[in-house]
Order: sequence, then structure tokens, then C-alpha cells
Amino acid sequence: MRNEGLGSWPARRARKTPRAAALVHEGTTLTYAGLHDRVARLARALRGLGVRHGDRVAYLGPNHPSFLETLFATGVLGGVFVPLNTRLAGPEIAYQLNDSGASVLVHGPSHAGLVDGVRGAAPVREHVALGGGYEDLVAAADGGPLDLPVALDDPCMIMYTSGTTGPPKGATLTHGNITWNAINVLIDHDLVADEVALVSAPLFHTAGLNMLTLPVLLKGGTCVLVAAFDPAATLSLIAEHRITFMFGVPTMFQRVAGEPGWAGADLSSLRILTCGGAPVPPSLIETYQRRGLTFLQGYGMTEAAPGTLFLDADHAVSKAGSAGVPHFFSDVRVVGPGMADVAPGEAGEVVVRGPHVMRGYWGRPADTAAVLSDGWLRSGDAARLDEDGYAFIVDRIKDVIISGGENVYPAEVEHAILAAAPGVAECAVIGVPDDTWGEVGRAVVVPCPGAQVEPAEVLAALSGRLARYKIPKSAVLAAEIPRNAAGKILKVRLREEYGDP
Repeated sequence: MRNEGLGSWPARRARKTPRAAALVHEGTTLTYAGLHDRVARLARALRGLGVRHGDRVAYLGPNHPSFLETLFATGVLGGVFVPLNTRLAGPEIAYQLNDSGASVLVHGPSHAGLVDGVRGAAPVREHVALGGGYEDLVAAADGGPLDLPVALDDPCMIMYTSGTTGPPKGATLTHGNITWNAINVLIDHDLVADEVALVSAPLFHTAGLNMLTLPVLLKGGTCVLVAAFDPAATLSLIAEHRITFMFGVPTMFQRVAGEPGWAGADLSSLRILTCGGAPVPPSLIETYQRRGLTFLQGYGMTEAAPGTLFLDADHAVSKAGSAGVPHFFSDVRVVGPGMADVAPGEAGEVVVRGPHVMRGYWGRPADTAAVLSDGWLRSGDAARLDEDGYAFIVDRIKDVIISGGENVYPAEVEHAILAAAPGVAECAVIGVPDDTWGEVGRAVVVPCPGAQVEPAEVLAALSGRLARYKIPKSAVLAAEIPRNAAGKILKVRLREEYGDP
């Protein structure tokens, strides 16, 4: 095959295990032979819509086999897949479609209204709706193979990740980046060919796609796709499908353990539980350990496809609180000014190098140069290494708020408040503890002189402009926003004054 990338995976797997189950969704099983056939047909159909090497194909919708079919079919053509977050508002979707220059958008019926609302604001030439339009394209297309040249260094996917300033940036991941990340997961998670993964975390997130689904499919296992996470249904699905591998954020696992059927649930098939997005509370670790289950934790970022650090089960207790050591084909350092390594116990910035690190941000050479230095990706996160080389993440340099596993970037929210809420002169967003989500946003707002500003109205003004999880859960009024001599907001002082739950 001339295709070295993800687009070749269904064909390569079909020639080895054609009758093995690849995907299970709503009672329907798709074998690897069936997946290969549908991907080949969809690739022909997308080519008929004008998709060529380097063209971007976007996808908007909940977990569904068509997400993976579109990813692989785009890869067959050497195109670039753009997964869109289903929780984003219309203007946010329009921005990402424009920024990526997507020419085709495949979308689920649940988002038809949103897509209609942004049709005139994005360059998309072809809109393909799941159901009739999508299935008609697949059915009508020739299933003959397309063996087009695609190299591991070619861009495969643009995954958007917001920065602390400015609009979201598209991390450009190559076929090699994603392949090497999957190999790291295969090695460090000890995946087996009869793995059965429950995919309830969204596929548009790098963890649900790149740390769970794609490694399992590379190995030849089965992925059970569900459109949305439901804690009661999770317990039933584990027993029904004999699930061996799950990924989730702490909130998801807390909700599962809080179900009435938790104590008597059949969890005997579970072998691997990976948790990310936020630190796992010790009480949650203990709850699962009482059922004989241990969390595997780690640290990653979209720009690294995302696996960077990994804490295995053997050290889950002895190194509790650690993010672990580098994945097999990763190199990680903790550095100070000038990229010099800091001594064990000292805080520094996490930097990572490896074949899974992105080639850069889509169309943003200056932003790329700011985070890539001599092959090292600067994370913006601070950590300490212990004497054994285990990393402990100690701060978030970028001030990111992690709410229920979702990254919320204060600068983006602050900009939206200033644009949407009348009478607001200044604002700053900080994270405050929350029993359900771990952390939620709080807006500290300074009214314009003489203006009457109601906190509830400030939050209401963000509805429809930002995804719901980005909207702060509370707002407080302040006389001023503390700043240093350079005009930088002093977030530490804000947290001291306004950071109580």
C-alpha cells in the first residue's frame, strides 16, 4: 500500500481479522470487513464531492460509527479531518470551520439547526447529513480500493484547543503523530486483541479518540460506541458487552459509583480504567479499589496527540498524586529559564519531545514558534520531579480551568463577557472548587461608572455565545481588577479574595 496513514488501517485490519467485531452501536455490529467496505465507499463519495489531498473535512455530531468512517475515509484521500466539539455554540463552530477552511461538513441530525444557522458564515461547499444523505452517498459509491500516496508526515487531523489569549488554535496532528501515540498506548496499557472498549467519552476529544478508540482499533479490538454518557447505562453496558477498557474524567466515574446498582454490578470483565482531564480524588480511588479496580492516570495535551506521562497500576498507590513517567516513545523534561533542567523537587515547566508531538498550529507560525523550541513542545504547565523521575503537576501556568474534564480558558470567557454584557468595564475569570465538576468558573466583574450591573444578567448574556460548560457558574461585582505594574491581572489575589466555593 502507498497509504501509510490512518486511512489504510481498515484495509490492513480487514485482511488480518475481517470477521472480528470493530464497532458496536445501538445493537448493530460492524466487522472490520464491513468497516473497510464502508470506508472505501465513503472515500469514493468524498472524492466525488471534490475532496483531494490536503482538503479539510469536518464532522459535527455525537459518537457514531460515521465519525470514524469519515475520519478513515478522509485519510484514504490524504485529506485532513476536523472533529468539532458538539458543545460549542454557533459562532464558535463557524470560527473553526473558517479557520480550518473545511470544504465538507458531515453532521448528525441533532445539530442540523446549528449547521443551518452557520451556513452563510463558513466556506463549506458540501453539507452531508447523517441518515438519508450520508447513507445514500455510501450506498451509491463504488467500493473499489483507492490506494493514494499518504505519508506519515502528512497532516491527518486538526484538533482545536483554546489558548490563554486569542481565539482557539488548531493543533495539526500528522498520521505519524497519531500512530505513534497509539503505539505508546498499546505498549503502556498492555492492550490485547480481544479488548472491548466502552466509548462514552466524546470522540471529538483527543483522549476519547486517541487514547482509547484508535489504539483499540489498531490492535483489532472492539469499540462499543454510545452517543452520550449515562451512569446507569454504563453499568448495564459493562455487563452486557463484557467491557474490558474504559476512559473517563473523574466526574463520570463518580457518577457511576453513585448509582444504586453500583454495589451489585458485575464489573468482573473490567481490566483497564484510565482517567484524565483532572486529578482523581483519593476518595474515588478508594471507592474503586474496594471493587478491585485501579485507575491508570496520566498527563497529556492535544498538541502531543495527547499522551505524555503515564502512571501504571503498580505505582498507583506508592506514587499517588503523580502523573507518572513518560510514555515509551516520549521524552519529558522539567525545565527552568533557558530550557535548563531543574533539580528534583524544584518546579519547572513540562516540555515534551517525541514522534507524537504536533507539527504546529494550523496557519499560525508565530504561535507554533512560541511553543516549539528545538523539537521540544512547551506545555505551559509546571511540575516537579521526584528522585525516581515521577512527575507531579503542581500548577497550570496557563490559568486553564478544568471543569468536568473540559478545559475552560479564562481569556476566551473574559473576551465574551466584555463583548456581550452591557455596562461591564473589566472582568476576570477564575476557577473555584466545585463538588460535582471539580472546578467551575467565577467571573469577577467591574461595572462601568454609573452602570447598574446584575451578576445573573452578565452570565445570561453569554448564552448562545459560548458552550454551556464555559459559562461561569457565578459572578461577583468588584471595584477593580488587581494588576501588577505591567498591567497583568493578578489572578492569585483574585483567588484569595473571591475563590471560596
